Amino acid sequence: MGMEIERKFLVIGNGWRSVKGIEYRQGYLSTVKERTVRVRTVNDKGTLTIKGLSQGASRIEFEYEIPFEEAAQLLDLCEKPLIEKKRYEVEHDNMLWEVDEFFGENEGLLVAEIELQSEEQEFFRPEWVGEEVTEDARYFNANLISHPYTKW
Repeated sequence: MGMEIERKFLVIGNGWRSVKGIEYRQGYLSTVKERTVRVRTVNDKGTLTIKGLSQGASRIEFEYEIPFEEAAQLLDLCEKPLIEKKRYEVEHDNMLWEVDEFFGENEGLLVAEIELQSEEQEFFRPEWVGEEVTEDARYFNANLISHPYTKW
């Protein structure tokens, strides 16, 4: 079984903008809180991801690569609006941070995530990392479909 341990923070400032971002399109076939089923396209790759219920910063996760053409077709079946974002991978203190800059219905939202080996793992926050929102369900990508950031 796969396990994801991830902490999520709001982004403040522009100190993270030194790297080039990659465009993501993703949608959800299921957004019930017990499980989400996500379809994503990045460049010429497609993925199908199933995630379980979050318990703190942890949850089970299974991810499978699928043909890009199939992922693009599945996006048409997903709940709307789709999530459109650009992801920036920023290294800080030998840790990889992923900064997501959202567009479309979630324009203006900036979130940084860090994946950890355990919930107790220590890490140092860059100066551009603000308030932690790991357990705030409003910031879950799956919830940004039914409650987009621009409507808060």
